[in-house]
Amino acid sequence: MTNLNYKPVAHNHEEFIARASRRKGFTDAYEALELEYQLANQMLNARARAGLTQDAVAHIMGTTKSAISRLEAAGKHTPSIATLKRYAEAVGCDLQVKLVPHKASAT
Repeated sequence: MTNLNYKPVAHNHEEFIARASRRKGFTDAYEALELEYQLANQMLNARARAGLTQDAVAHIMGTTKSAISRLEAAGKHTPSIATLKRYAEAVGCDLQVKLVPHKASAT
């Protein structure tokens, strides 16, 4: 079995966004995928809290590291609720999904 010790890679998300936002079209593309990025960020944070590597999560879920990598990549594909539930369980979390009413616009 591979080494399952978690070693986080340093990443400053705010700095990354600041640099990327200078590119033409980035802001519109980023905003179009905002929900996907939020989900991916929550997944990465949950895995980090659990101290697990992608390999370890893949092993727990009975899948491959590349499948976990695709699952954690915002905008690449849309995972099913069943897959998200399995991922949540693997990283020691419960999955919650909710629909939030739009805020009434002031007229």
